[in-house]
Amino acid sequence: MCTGRCSRFIAVALYPLALISIICNIVLFFPGGETKYAKDGHITEEVKYMGGLVGGGVMVLLPALYIHMTGKQACCGNRCGMLLSILFAAVGVAGALYSFAVAILGLQNGPLCRVLLIWSTPFKDRDSSYLSDKTWWGTCTEPKDIVQFHIGLFSTLLATSGLQIILCAIQMINGLFGCLLHIKTYRTGYTIYFQSIHS
Repeated sequence: MCTGRCSRFIAVALYPLALISIICNIVLFFPGGETKYAKDGHITEEVKYMGGLVGGGVMVLLPALYIHMTGKQACCGNRCGMLLSILFAAVGVAGALYSFAVAILGLQNGPLCRVLLIWSTPFKDRDSSYLSDKTWWGTCTEPKDIVQFHIGLFSTLLATSGLQIILCAIQMINGLFGCLLHIKTYRTGYTIYFQSIHS
């Protein structure tokens, strides 16, 4: 299998995933489409960690660009290019893992919302998960539909970062094969050349 084509496929798949992560993280700053919550500091703590923007976004987008360029160089790329693609893919894995961890934490702790007159995270440190018990969702009175909003976007971040981890890990393996294949091709060519000049 051509490692260059595999690299291009992985890069093209990573682009929309990184874009989705960035968009989700930005939208999380504006629950209900309102800017007042961000201005007043009533934003869920995990949103401020910017797992989707930094981790699943920038830290995946930059490796995707390099991996794409490496895949265009040749069918198997060059040894140095493939070696660097492994390092860039490792950065992508780290970024996606960060986004994944923040998404899990966000889902586990639940949203920051107003309960009566107090802003708090009412679902944090509960014995039972609010995710499977919708009867508790009405506890949050503001922003409107904050629980659904929170779950939907953090679940999307969880799914996209999971796919990013898989794709970047595949690229690390693909890059390793590219390096080994390049070395083998070089040695075989050198052996044939060496034998031809001495025959």
